Amino acid sequence: MQDTELHTDSAAHKTSFFSRLARFRVYLASIAMLAVFGVMAIAVYKLTNEVRYDDVVIALADTSLSAIGLAVLFTALSFASLVYYDLNALDYIGRKLPKVPVAITAFSAYAIGNTAGFGALSGGAIRFRAYSRLGLSPEDVARVIAFVTFAFGLGLLAVSSIAALIAAPRLSDIVGIDTLWLRTGAVIVLLLLAGLLFVGREGRSFQVLGIRIRLPDTLTSSRQFLITAFDIAVSASVLYVLLPENSIGWLSFFTIFSAAIGLGVLSHVPAGLGVFEAVIIGALGDTVGLDRLLGSLVLFRLVYYVLPLTIAIIMIVLSEARALARHPIAGDIGTVAARISPPLLSAFALLLGTMLIFSSVTPTPDTELDFLSNVLPLPVVEGAHFLSSLLGLALVIASRGLAQRLDGAWWAALVAAGLAFVFAFLRAIALGEAAFLGVFILALLLNAQRFRRPASLFSQVLSLPWVMAMLVILAGAAAILLFVYRDVEYSRQLWWQFEFGGEAPRSLRALLGAAIFAVAIAIFSLLRPAFRQPPAVTQEDIDKAVAILNGQDNADANLVRMGDKRVMFSDSGRTFIMYGVQGRSWIALGDPVGDPGEIGELIWRFVEQARGAGGRPVLYQVSPALLSFCADAGLRAFKLGEMALVDLKGFELKGSRLAALRQALNKGVREGMSFAILEPSDVPAAIPDLKAVSDGWLAQHQTREKGFSLGAFEEAYVSSLPVAVLRKDNRVVAFATLFITDSKAEASVDLMRFSADAPRGAMDFLFVSLLDHLKNAGYQSFNLGMAPLSGMSKREIAPVWDRIGSTLFEHGERFYNFRGLRAFKSKFHPDWQPRYLAVAGGTGVVLALMDVTLLISGGVRGVVGK
Repeated sequence: MQDTELHTDSAAHKTSFFSRLARFRVYLASIAMLAVFGVMAIAVYKLTNEVRYDDVVIALADTSLSAIGLAVLFTALSFASLVYYDLNALDYIGRKLPKVPVAITAFSAYAIGNTAGFGALSGGAIRFRAYSRLGLSPEDVARVIAFVTFAFGLGLLAVSSIAALIAAPRLSDIVGIDTLWLRTGAVIVLLLLAGLLFVGREGRSFQVLGIRIRLPDTLTSSRQFLITAFDIAVSASVLYVLLPENSIGWLSFFTIFSAAIGLGVLSHVPAGLGVFEAVIIGALGDTVGLDRLLGSLVLFRLVYYVLPLTIAIIMIVLSEARALARHPIAGDIGTVAARISPPLLSAFALLLGTMLIFSSVTPTPDTELDFLSNVLPLPVVEGAHFLSSLLGLALVIASRGLAQRLDGAWWAALVAAGLAFVFAFLRAIALGEAAFLGVFILALLLNAQRFRRPASLFSQVLSLPWVMAMLVILAGAAAILLFVYRDVEYSRQLWWQFEFGGEAPRSLRALLGAAIFAVAIAIFSLLRPAFRQPPAVTQEDIDKAVAILNGQDNADANLVRMGDKRVMFSDSGRTFIMYGVQGRSWIALGDPVGDPGEIGELIWRFVEQARGAGGRPVLYQVSPALLSFCADAGLRAFKLGEMALVDLKGFELKGSRLAALRQALNKGVREGMSFAILEPSDVPAAIPDLKAVSDGWLAQHQTREKGFSLGAFEEAYVSSLPVAVLRKDNRVVAFATLFITDSKAEASVDLMRFSADAPRGAMDFLFVSLLDHLKNAGYQSFNLGMAPLSGMSKREIAPVWDRIGSTLFEHGERFYNFRGLRAFKSKFHPDWQPRYLAVAGGTGVVLALMDVTLLISGGVRGVVGK
């Protein structure tokens, strides 16, 4: 017995430990990323112990223009091949889109992904914004992202293994691993990939952990392998042509480059900064002069990372220029410019901010410094140098707000970039920096209409990943400062030395200022206010919302009458969104109701207020029309099920299609059942009869009243709605509360209850009679409600969420009547339309669904006790 208790306590302790670990996984991952970067920065510093900054500058100056031209050419070829990743993915999922918008989207996604890191997330966000506007569903976009991510990973493994197999002797000398072990490892990897290709031949599928996965067919796999091999080969050639001639064979270098790229991606450090350099320096440090190698790495970053992002920004600038408004190419760019310009400008702001911080810790060339000493007083140069680092950090912080289209972030970025543009001439006559800043300022001015969300930049809190990225940039700046001034002996007097030749003191002060600013922002963001409950709903709010919905087409919005949901209005008061709060989740129900032109901004306001209060924004049962707005707000959509809509204009009981319903109607008439509509003014008199039916139904089904997305039998609520009643022998045996609006575009029902002695088929009779009545009254459609988890894809290429949902739909009858609910609604031959749950992040969907369930059921007791 004691052994059992000890075992139980041990298991509970382990479960508690792992649950705590999972709770802090975001913090642990961020700390690990920062630690990896720190270790790699130290490694690079030690590996370059004999190299001096001046040697690197000379090596940069000695790089031939022909080598730089070849690097630009190979970069263009690499990005052209990257575009084919998306085209191949679209072909794989069977969707066709115009090639020019796809090419622009893919180019921009990779330009941002390379710069910001987390390519599947940062580049994926670009794809979701653009492809959703081009007509792809969230499921299709998820398949495209999954395809390009896995295609690159598997292709990188394959080409690296082939290269290692061929160049094993040379690699053995470089990395210190026996040739036999290198070739053995390469053969094992290739055999595994070949086995994977064989299993998936001709599009066949296999199961992993109960999840069925379909691989591309042989033709698609072969084509994608060639694309990936070409991409990695030309991207490796970008750096290879920048190295000294005859320093290493291309094949050996290609294998090292592939490993460095792979480790950089796995580290999750933004752009693989430090990790990529450490691997290259460690492998080639004894083969290539370190000064030339460092110079080549700097040029590689500029050509392969900075140049494409700058070109993407220029494309957006050109698309906004009026002179090209009627040009067909500009028109194609314009189809996606509105969707991708904010994240592009955000990434460019992040890049420029990093550039300003890094340049503040590097010395100004002597010729430029001599010129400045003759025309400017020392305090001006010192002040410009110090403030430039702070402006760089301001751009890094504003970049998050630019991605969210905040007007405050636009102004902050414009002012910071404008001042930095001026200071670029006052501190170093940095023409290159000024050119980049000029392009950025022009892009901001031409895209001003994209940033009109009236949210305060200072009310935003930086998430942990953004704080970590900021710390990585500062750590990188510190590493650069230590490298540049490694020959300068540190003393406290350096902080107080102010002279034109005092480069080290000037850089120390700039880094310290940026660090203090960053720490203050990080503390402010991480010590965010505790969760705050929004104000409770008032009767005035409900009356105002009812007045709005009566003129709209969304009949289900009548749920606002229940009074159990809070209401948020637009600035004009013409649009509202209803929501509930459970735990930390702010859960909006359905689409916003009111002026279509205000829907996007109201969703944005809801998301921002939820985040500002420390909550998790969730949009529940939203239509496909809202998905692009969800993407703008940084939310990811997951399919919940399908809504059944009956076209009343074509609803006819004649013919064989609805023969079963016609028979139910005739049978009910023969049994003496009668149908009637009670107007709200007549309902109070019938409340006792309706309540008796409702209480009996609850007792029969051993359940409790629900809420949020369902109404409850409350006298004031039921009396505010028309009620369809079914009588037998002049006694009410079934009823349904009716949702209607003045537009008569749609009608729906909420409470549907019947007594235990109601005749068999009573609900069929009630619904057929109701639909016939609504059709004669001029209503256009009838909403039968949602079938949860219905219509989710069973195909192997479907996202994991869809496959889990389809499995629950097939086998979850023990817990919920999924199939029965779908079968009942299918009798009316409705048009099935998808509905989604939108929430931030992939793991947030589980917590959001739990909170939705608790909100509908009235807490844990409602879930457990039905």
